[in-house]
Amino acid sequence: MQAIKNKETFEDLITSAEPVIVKFHADWCPDCRRMDMFIDEIMEEFSQYKWYDINKDEFPEIAEKYDVMGIPSLLVYKNGEKIAHLHSANAKTPEQVTEFLGTL
Repeated sequence: MQAIKNKETFEDLITSAEPVIVKFHADWCPDCRRMDMFIDEIMEEFSQYKWYDINKDEFPEIAEKYDVMGIPSLLVYKNGEKIAHLHSANAKTPEQVTEFLGTL
């Protein structure tokens, strides 16, 4: 998963005509570390998407703009619009994440 290091890169990536998935996380977040333990297999299964991550604490204005209240959260963007959002409460197991991605 490629890390997003600045706002300009984020804006460029989400304007893709193909859906992209962005994982919002923070270094201090235990649920984010738990997701890190299983997300690689899910990324392989859903390899038709490009995957990125962004540190919510480094870019609070982006998190606020897209209603990221809890982490980890997976947001799906296409053509600059958020088209799906898996909130942290529903992103705790591989099954929850897989089920969410299966609806895209």
